[in-house]
Amino acid sequence: MQELLYAAGMAFVIALAVGPLVIPVLRRLKFGQSIREEGPQRHYAKAGTPTMGGVIILAALIVPTLVFAGKSAEVWLALFVTVGHGAIGFVDDFIKVVFKRSLGLKARQKLFGQIVMAIALAYIDSAYFGRGTDLWVPVAGINIDFGPLYYVLIFLVLVGTTNAVNLTDGLDGLAAGTTTVAAMAYAVIAMAFGKSDLAIFCVALAGATLGFLRYNIHPAKVFMGDTGSLALGGALAAVAVLTKTELLLVLVGGIFVIEALSVIIQVISFKSTGKRVFKMSPIHHHFELSGWSETKVVTVFWLAGTLFAALALVVLALSRTGGIKL
Repeated sequence: MQELLYAAGMAFVIALAVGPLVIPVLRRLKFGQSIREEGPQRHYAKAGTPTMGGVIILAALIVPTLVFAGKSAEVWLALFVTVGHGAIGFVDDFIKVVFKRSLGLKARQKLFGQIVMAIALAYIDSAYFGRGTDLWVPVAGINIDFGPLYYVLIFLVLVGTTNAVNLTDGLDGLAAGTTTVAAMAYAVIAMAFGKSDLAIFCVALAGATLGFLRYNIHPAKVFMGDTGSLALGGALAAVAVLTKTELLLVLVGGIFVIEALSVIIQVISFKSTGKRVFKMSPIHHHFELSGWSETKVVTVFWLAGTLFAALALVVLALSRTGGIKL
């Protein structure tokens, strides 16, 4: 328990300490955020705010994780997936802000990197950690063997989670706050499965994002960019896979799921009927355009994220009855 507190505290302090060093550098390099024209008008004031602040989160996560859990192969794999996605996001951000290409990396370039990490994660987890290619189903308490399709599942978990967190990162503090809650929930889940090293990784992630919030809360002094959002999504997905709780991630990250679904629903509705279900997607912009202040949207979403995380822990408690191999 002490190591968990130390890891979380160290990550929090590092994020607080690194922020004032990194933010001025990003500002001098003119790594400023561009605001899309179709977005809420109040967001125009944020143009030029330094982005790529995800490097603060990564630095604060990596150091305490290696100090307190550096001997764990599972933790190294989780870090590989996290940093790998952070690297993809960094290149994407760099292209956007330096070369002024609004789309950054091409979709196929991102997918290639994510495919490599998905294969590595699924293969090492199943072949070297000996957990096979089965999927645990909460509440039912059964394990279903997917065989080779398990690799496809892991890819979908990684891509879905990283993109969902990326979509959530649209308001000051929204993605960082919801990730803090999700990471703490996964620390409890990891401990429940006897994976104390992964729990250290999770609390370090929570401490890092909480410390980052000091500079990302409204009005934000820095944005995490794709560097941060893709890394956070990769971290949560990796822990879900390594704890065999991929389906539970849907509840833990309920806010991320809702954000992603709102975009999917909006696109399908507009293309099929020409009408929009929401005033704007992702859904946090819908509430903004409905008259909510940015801080109100973020606070409500944080509370909803906390409820989702609590519900996931309740489901976990109800599910601890053992598994049946199908």
